[in-house]
Amino acid sequence: MHATRHAHPAGNHWLRTALLGTALFCTSAFAQHTPFGVKADGSVTTPGANIPYSAYASPQARAFFPRMLAAGSKAPPLTAPIAQSRDFYDRLNSDRAARMEKLYPVTTHRETIAGVVTDVVMPKQGIAAKNRHRVLINLHGGAFLWGAHGGALVESIPIASLGRIKVVSVDYRQGPEHVFPAASEDVEAVYRALLKQYPAKNIGIYGCSAGGVLTGEAVARIISKKLPVPGAVGTFCGSLSELAGDSTYIAPMLNGDPPPAGPLKLADLPYFKGASASDPLVFPANSPALLAKFPPTLLITGTRDFTMSSVLRSQRLLTAAGVDAELHVWDGMWHSFFSDPEMPESREAYAVMVSFFDRRLGR
Repeated sequence: MHATRHAHPAGNHWLRTALLGTALFCTSAFAQHTPFGVKADGSVTTPGANIPYSAYASPQARAFFPRMLAAGSKAPPLTAPIAQSRDFYDRLNSDRAARMEKLYPVTTHRETIAGVVTDVVMPKQGIAAKNRHRVLINLHGGAFLWGAHGGALVESIPIASLGRIKVVSVDYRQGPEHVFPAASEDVEAVYRALLKQYPAKNIGIYGCSAGGVLTGEAVARIISKKLPVPGAVGTFCGSLSELAGDSTYIAPMLNGDPPPAGPLKLADLPYFKGASASDPLVFPANSPALLAKFPPTLLITGTRDFTMSSVLRSQRLLTAAGVDAELHVWDGMWHSFFSDPEMPESREAYAVMVSFFDRRLGR
């Protein structure tokens, strides 16, 4: 199935800029403001407004906007051949990974686990004594279309180095060649293999964007298969529910684009062809009983992240189900902001991730 099958008014912007971790600074200025229009259903119509960049964000983040704008303008459109898009994102993520390795020294190698290719990332300074019987599984982002290897390293390098822990990133099957639940099956296979080496309470799973969604799906599958649940999980810039809410409209405006006619639905992606958005194995938020069985969960997002509302809703539902759900939101930050390592906000996010798994694994 080709990506063009699921074209959407907001699709190109979402895949082009958000999955790049790109936020575009709002540069439009308007000479005057006119009154808001409020409809009976609560929807609001407003003319354009000049919105300053967050005063709480770092100077480094403010300076980073122009470079992200330039990178986003070079991304292939959603209608491009999948090979072209994968090549573009691989080059982008390879550059990020190289920058990260200069800051966070690691060793990496490819390893096939239970028939699934993985990237294994180890801290160059050695695994900490307390982590010798712990392991993290990373599930990379990329719209369930791209992000293998390069994106995996971007998400794994700082955590392995700072946490002094082994990280196994799964090269799971993606669309358009494969459809749900192929990726969940691959994660399950790797998880089962690691269970032979590590107790479940010492295994953590985390991912960003599509990887955050897949983390929720993988836990739901693990529960459905009656396997012991991992000790803790992290869903970053993507979580347990479909995309909706204020952020799907407001984030594009804060990133310099007009609000979309409607949010891009994750279920519209090629990977989910034939799947039902009401299936709890697709969106665990559909089942409070399933959520009640989730392990402690870390959720991360930013105020300019189009997935923020779905992340907030996921945290709310987990809390209602009795799960220890820890939420961190960075003002002024965009989708997958910590994919670029130089900003203070990125370093803060890495520290939160490392601390969370250190405190939760093994409990």
